[in-house]
Amino acid sequence: MSRELFRFESPSSVARWAAIDDAVMGGISRSRLRHDPAGHAVFEGVVSLERNGGFASVRSPPDDLGAQGAIAYALEVRGDGRRYKLNLRTDDAFDGVNYQSAFEPPAGAWTLLRLPVSAFRPSFRGRTVPGAPPLDPARVRRIGLMIADQQAGPFALAVRSIRVE
Repeated sequence: MSRELFRFESPSSVARWAAIDDAVMGGISRSRLRHDPAGHAVFEGVVSLERNGGFASVRSPPDDLGAQGAIAYALEVRGDGRRYKLNLRTDDAFDGVNYQSAFEPPAGAWTLLRLPVSAFRPSFRGRTVPGAPPLDPARVRRIGLMIADQQAGPFALAVRSIRVE
């Protein structure tokens, strides 16, 4: 079983993704997901540690992204040497538990990364949620990308596709 959730070949593929940056906590980091004419998306921006900041993220709109029995999420990405997180949400609320798995793709080279479902940890506003149930991939409603590596400066993660396997 393999299902492509997002393929970022056209400008419309990124149109409904929204930035959720540390401005929600008073920070000044900024990000966006833009289409690159070469046929992929770029999650890019600037992380600032000022004013309690330190993270930037983008999120897909709510949709049926669930996959019963899934064992991994696969991303075709080109990194910049920084550490990112794939965020999965099982509800449509703005705020709530996020299931996160970190990844650090090699800089400058396209690679296929597989993040096992078992590697996703429940988190709420950057903190682990003890007692939260494990990720149920059948209930996934939103997917997001995040950078929160406590390093100020610009970032750019190129993404061709996101799949569930």
